[in-house]
Amino acid sequence: MTIKEKQDAIVKDFEFLEDWEQKYEYLIDLGKELKGLPEDKKTDENLIKGCQSKVWIDASFQDGKLFFNADSDGILPKGIVALLVSIYSGHPTKEILDSDFDFISQIGLQEFLSPSRANGLMAMTKQIKFYAVAFQLKS
Repeated sequence: MTIKEKQDAIVKDFEFLEDWEQKYEYLIDLGKELKGLPEDKKTDENLIKGCQSKVWIDASFQDGKLFFNADSDGILPKGIVALLVSIYSGHPTKEILDSDFDFISQIGLQEFLSPSRANGLMAMTKQIKFYAVAFQLKS
């Protein structure tokens, strides 16, 4: 699936959820499925600045594709970063850089987060793009 197809699938998933309690539960469930990071990857270098909770995103580049893994010490941020990892991991840097984050507003996520969590979400998306730029320059 392309990034856009994954985003569209997430938008459809959220359309079936009736209220924000169900949407939060969905995100928390995604976080529970995230394999997490080993302790040696929970470094300041991988720590996302601007998040209320601690969120780490690690990236690796294999066979022309960027792979993400992440973790958080908060259950909701872990679900949010799991959502981002599920969409962007395993794609070429160019596809990541050409993609947008419109699906976030389509599912209404940002408007239901506290201002500090919304800032954290934006910091996560910026870090994903940053990794794509950095690995594109290396390839």
